Amino acid sequence: MGGPAQHEPHTLNDTLGRPLRDLRISVTDRCNFRCVYCMPKEIFGRDFVFLPKDQLLSFEEIIRVARLAAIQGVEKIRLTGGEPLLRRGIENLVAGLAELRTPDGRPLDLAMTTNGSVLARKAAALKAAGLSRVTVSLDSVDDATFRRMNDVDYPVATVLEAIEAAAAAGLGPVKVNMVVKRGMNDGGVLAMARHFRNTGHIVRFIEYMDVGSTNGWNLEQVVPSAEVVRRIDAELPLEPLAPRYAGETAARFTYRDGGGEIGTISSVTQAFCHGCTRARLSTDGKLFTCLFGTGGTDLRALLRGGADDGELAGVLGGVWRRRTDRYSELRSAETAGVAAGPGGVPAQAGAPPAAGWPGRKVEMHYIGG
Repeated sequence: MGGPAQHEPHTLNDTLGRPLRDLRISVTDRCNFRCVYCMPKEIFGRDFVFLPKDQLLSFEEIIRVARLAAIQGVEKIRLTGGEPLLRRGIENLVAGLAELRTPDGRPLDLAMTTNGSVLARKAAALKAAGLSRVTVSLDSVDDATFRRMNDVDYPVATVLEAIEAAAAAGLGPVKVNMVVKRGMNDGGVLAMARHFRNTGHIVRFIEYMDVGSTNGWNLEQVVPSAEVVRRIDAELPLEPLAPRYAGETAARFTYRDGGGEIGTISSVTQAFCHGCTRARLSTDGKLFTCLFGTGGTDLRALLRGGADDGELAGVLGGVWRRRTDRYSELRSAETAGVAAGPGGVPAQAGAPPAAGWPGRKVEMHYIGG
């Protein structure tokens, strides 16, 4: 057990012909923020019970799954949470993953998404361990708005300093993710664009999504990416860029004067399920094939039950080959006939259940964004 899998490397395709290329790994379900669209404080308060340590996958278990995934086509790994930098010794996990190779000998593209709260003091060690780059979640450059959205009164200045520290450590280009929620932070879209223009960092504006079942998602709170682009383009002219690779989730734009790049992620208004190549490994070892999933396949039981590499690889491959997920496309189709609200988003209260979706969706802090 633990040696090379006894099978030839090959590409896995699901029922819709989508290859497995990306693995997102949630290393902890804990976070020190209580962002209103992810871990609202009224649900995830002081009495909320997080997973005990013995239920989390060990670093060795994570590396083993990642190695088998790489044999079957995974080229990119992203560490997420919760807040991944809260996991003690995370640099050791990065170092172990950085040793993995694709079947043709290439290192994996190893990235991390973080809220930036402790990134400044970890950036150099993460780079030394082998991390390629970071994405920092930042929903406003206005301090009052940012404190209101993270709901723990955390100052924006500390996150901005962390972004510069990450870039200085070589973890760039740093991507900055802004979830845009109408009536909460959408008034700061232009300020965000202005702040990061000409810095080398790439801001990505993300439509507020119905991830999980506790964030009170409402279609009327979605600001379509097309509206975001129009607002920015009116002051800072943009032009589209071609995708860098098949399955890229972000639509890319460049400032016409050469001031840099932005991106938009449009899971609600322009669903991209048809190109999705991502699997997700939860904090406690369940394999999910959709961000909006309701249940996963328990790999931890296999890892701790004596399964050899061949058996683990067979389960992983079987899960992907049976994959039919396209939640966002189904949701978009179901809301298409509803009367349009601001910016062209259907004006319907509440999250519409996608046809055939079996139940309560898993929370983002558990599965990773």
